[in-house]
This record gives sequence, structure tokens and C-alpha cells, in this order.
Amino acid sequence: MATTKQTKAARQNVTKAQKAATTKRSIANMPKQTRTALGKQGAAVAQRKRTGGDTPKTRAELYEIAKQRDLPGRSKMGRDELARKLGEK
Repeated sequence: MATTKQTKAARQNVTKAQKAATTKRSIANMPKQTRTALGKQGAAVAQRKRTGGDTPKTRAELYEIAKQRDLPGRSKMGRDELARKLGEK
């Protein structure tokens, strides 16, 4: 049997899902700059997979390397700044 708290949380989740479905958040509705950046990032990942190369890396990959090296301020850095700090570029 679900508790009152669980029931309330489930209702909130359903409401959120309904709102998201009505706004239809998808790549097509994103700003052009965002779509372009996502496309470039996807192309870079696909290129690396095809060639077996290791650059250019995505922000997520650079962030993981920075975490391993314990780079301070890494969570607030963008992809380019992470690459510069790690010497990847």
C-alpha cells in the first residue's frame, strides 16, 4: 500500500509529465545555436568512433578527466576551458 507521501509524489510526477508532453520539448524546438552545438558534438563523437581517435573530447569526457586529476573549479568550466586547463587543445 502506498503512503500519502508516495501518492502525492506520484501525482506530482504525472503532472510534470503532462506539462512536458504539452510543451513538446525536443531538439527541433531548441534555439538554433543549441541545435548546432549538439550536432557538432555528436559529429565529433561519431568521428572518434569511426577513426578510433581520442580528440576532440566532449565536455563530459573532459570533466571526468578533470575529476581524476582533481582540477579545482571544474564544475563551473565549459568545454573549451576544461580542454585548455587539461592541455587537450
